[in-house]
Amino acid sequence: MTAAPIVGFIGLGQMGQPMAANIAKAGFSMRCYDKAGTEGRVPEKATASASLADVVQNTDTIFLSLPDGKIVNSVAAEIAAVENPRATIVVDLSTIGPDAARSAFATLNEVGITYVDAPVSGGRGGAINATITLMWAGPKDELERHRKIVDAFCGNPFHVGDEAGLGQAVKLVNNFLSATALTASSEAIQFGLSQGLDMKTMLDVVNVSSGQNTATSDKFPKHILPGTFSAGFYAELLNKDVQLYFENAKKAGTPVRVGAEIADIWQRCVNAFEPKTDFTRIYEFIRDQDK
Repeated sequence: MTAAPIVGFIGLGQMGQPMAANIAKAGFSMRCYDKAGTEGRVPEKATASASLADVVQNTDTIFLSLPDGKIVNSVAAEIAAVENPRATIVVDLSTIGPDAARSAFATLNEVGITYVDAPVSGGRGGAINATITLMWAGPKDELERHRKIVDAFCGNPFHVGDEAGLGQAVKLVNNFLSATALTASSEAIQFGLSQGLDMKTMLDVVNVSSGQNTATSDKFPKHILPGTFSAGFYAELLNKDVQLYFENAKKAGTPVRVGAEIADIWQRCVNAFEPKTDFTRIYEFIRDQDK
């Protein structure tokens, strides 16, 4: 029987830390590193690494969970430059866009390290509860080899193709639709309130009718209706994904009329908010400022 890979995890932010915690909880040997600060963020039973090189030289498979494509490509270059690496595969869980994923693939492929484009969706709640969706674009046999690790932090793994960039494309489609649903639902709820309807009543009706979507079934009942705005994902991160979708759709020559409007609304929303504002507060932006 082949021994389980020793896991490396780089990036212990909003999404990374709970995913790493679930891998460690499942009993896998793991080393973690975060340039922004590793100590105090390392999951129980995992080992804190003092450097990225320590992770590369002492683990078999490295998972990345990083904020954007520029950082991912910088980290990929650092990994490629490490002498005597043990790691042979990097699984990138970040949302960075197709071009950045292809660039990271090229950098690591040059030194014989497999790069898998594997973004995730489901928010911080999904990361904590190990119910997130994973979109694996890379060798299918590697997904099967890592199945037990993947199952430790992911509820819905999909093999979406063999080439880097395909995972990013699916993720951008998903996040654009999610952002659009939240934006449109915020406008629609405002209309209903203006007519004297109660928000909960509207949600109850819509959620058993054809207008139901992830905003009306999840974000409004859990975070907007009670006024907590605590979904755990920052508005600037979703805006990054929306802008990536819009840029890539324009480049592809596909229709962007809706995309252009949603991208404009989200950019203005982020400009109006303080950093690290929960993305569900776009409801307040629509209500108070976007009239």
